Amino acid sequence: MPPLRHLTRNFPKRAAELTDGGSLYWVVGGVVLVRQRVLEVRQDQEPDGSACAALVLDPELVRVEGRPMRAFQGWRYLDPKDAPPDLDAAGQAAAETMPESLRRELALLGLL
Repeated sequence: MPPLRHLTRNFPKRAAELTDGGSLYWVVGGVVLVRQRVLEVRQDQEPDGSACAALVLDPELVRVEGRPMRAFQGWRYLDPKDAPPDLDAAGQAAAETMPESLRRELALLGLL
């Protein structure tokens, strides 16, 4: 089975930073909710044969404190001070027991 990867058109200029503890943060419904560690960046091919870069991702999703953010295209490098912190075990457990719609609403308000 091939590794879990996310394809992107351009090879990141700061690939070494991504593989040295960096993560890909996922914006879901206008809120950053989870991150995945980037394990490797490699040259790859799109299904149509065009060249691209592949971010090889850790399959574990790590919940982070929800933060409103518009979806974006291209690369965003977050300084550690700007990255949303991971939820601790108590926050993780509380978030998992709430309905998804409530989690998103609380995240949009900056409360989760």
